[in-house]
Parts: sequence; structure tokens; C-alpha cells
Amino acid sequence: MSLYIEEGGLFTTVQDLGRKGYLHQGVVESGAMDRAAARNANLAVANEEDAAVLEMTLIGPSITFQTTMLICMVGDGMTPYLDGIPCSTSYPYMVPAGTVLTFKAKKAGMRTYLAIAGGIDVPVVMNSRSTYMRAEIGGYEGRNLRKGDCLAIGQPHPFVQPMIDNMKYEKKGWRANWHIQSPVTEAMEANRHVIRALTGTHFDRLNEESQQQLFESSFTVKNQSDRMGYRLQTESSIAFKESFSLLSEAVALGTVQVPPDGQPIILMADRQTTGGYPRALQVASVEISKLAQLRPGQSFTFSLITLAEAESLYREYEKAIQIRKRGLLLKWEQAN
Repeated sequence: MSLYIEEGGLFTTVQDLGRKGYLHQGVVESGAMDRAAARNANLAVANEEDAAVLEMTLIGPSITFQTTMLICMVGDGMTPYLDGIPCSTSYPYMVPAGTVLTFKAKKAGMRTYLAIAGGIDVPVVMNSRSTYMRAEIGGYEGRNLRKGDCLAIGQPHPFVQPMIDNMKYEKKGWRANWHIQSPVTEAMEANRHVIRALTGTHFDRLNEESQQQLFESSFTVKNQSDRMGYRLQTESSIAFKESFSLLSEAVALGTVQVPPDGQPIILMADRQTTGGYPRALQVASVEISKLAQLRPGQSFTFSLITLAEAESLYREYEKAIQIRKRGLLLKWEQAN
């Protein structure tokens, strides 16, 4: 079973939930930028949460399915079309062999994820299938997808395999009468441009005006942003009470650094393993998916929360994901 890439799109890569356990060796984590979308897409087709998916950015690829497959697309970046007919994200689809999937850009959103029952079967490098292009490791030959690439698909879950086999025989498509959303979708929609964050290690070294500015001013995502980090633009530079130097220390997904020019950087999936810039804020983990869907030129504000609140949000989200996982597996089992 395989996917044939007719066109690679703007920036399409294979990603999972990241290359964990190698930061001490200087190997970055990588993984999906919007992990909520990737996890939900996988759950919708009965995959494990960390199965490899396609991460598609702004302009999607053109893909031919060479055999019948169960798929789901989740994310805000684009509108999908099956054989030229528009379809919806967040719904599982059974697509017959020969079906062509294309995309059209939307006015909002940045990334969409394509999960296929069985997962994208590329070589595992350091316990992950994620692509890290700067080191040319993982994914499909360590790079973004191009015209002519052919990707293998793994073995689907036993609960969905019989349905796929039946559809192969009948040679017809199918769409589920249910769809999947993030457990925090409503909250995300209501507060899409508000990013909750904790004070960082060096927040107290900021002058009083900059401390207030972080939570009262608007920040715009600059064009120079990428999977490594989001460079931000604000009207007044962030400044410290006095100059100081730091040793490079470990950084995390969502760390907000302040370089010498006073314009913050939010570290994202392909971030470096250590950094020497002061750390003003730390974005709450449940907010990273919102950041991943912001385009260059879009603006947002930071909202201050406590560590206890961030931990509570994380536990709530993870609990919801696990309940959803069990519920969807039961749904697929009953379907057969």
C-alpha cells in the first residue's frame, strides 16, 4: 500500500510526536507543530497517537492513493478535495484506489495533518519517524516531499481492516457520520489570539515597563518564522533592568526568548537543544497548537497563568484525549 505524490505542496513532511530522549546528544525533538491536530487525526483512523502523519503547510500537496485507504485530515490550514469534490476536515473517509487528494489554501490557519490507517511507514531514526531537514534525518529521506515520491503505509488496526477490505471489493468511497475535534476546540475558537503563558526564568530581570508590555501589547508573527521558532514583532522592544550574560541552558517547546534586539522568539518543534538568550515567558503546552496555526502577519496577546493552572489544563487535555481514544476504538469495533 502506498501514496504517490503528484505535487509536494509548499512544505509537506512526515512527522510524528517527536524524537524524544536525545536532547543531551544535541539532537532536536522535531515532531508535528500542531500536535493536537496530529493526535486527533490518528485517533480518528484507529492509529496510535504517535503514528507518522503528513504535516502540510499553507499550500497542500496532490496525492494519489494507490489502494483503498481510511484517512482523516485535521487542521485549519487548507480545504481538501477528493477527485475535485470539496470535503471536510475532521471526518474519517474511506478512499478507493486511484482517488486523488488535493487542497486549496484558506484565508486562515497554517497547517493541516493527514493521517492514514496504519500510519506512514518510513524508517525509524532514533525512535521517531519525524523529519528534521537541517540534519537530513527521519521522514522521507530527511526532506520535504516532492513530485514522484512514493510512501508506504503500515498495517491498519484490526478494528478497521475488515472495513477497508470490504471497501476494496466494492470499490467505493465512504465518509463517517461523525467527526473529531480537539477537546478544547470551543475554548481555542473563543480565544484563538490569546496565548496563555507562565513567567520565565528571567522575567524578574525585565524592567517594569517590559513586564507589563508582555501582557498588554500585541505581538505579530514575522515572515522569518519557521518550524524552529516564531520571531515576533512588537511596537516597543522588550528591555531588562540591566545587561547580563548567561550560560547556554536547556530550552523547551514554547520557551519565549528575548535576544539583544528586544523582539521575542518563541521556540517551536525544531528548536535547538540549548540557548543563551534570556527566557521571559514559557507558553503553556496546551497553547502550542494555537501558535502552530498562526500565519506570519497575524497577531496575538499573551495572558498570564500560574504553573498550577498550566498543569491543570494539561491534565484535563490528556484525560480528554485518553477518553476519546477508548471511545473511538469502541466505535470502530462496533462498526465491524
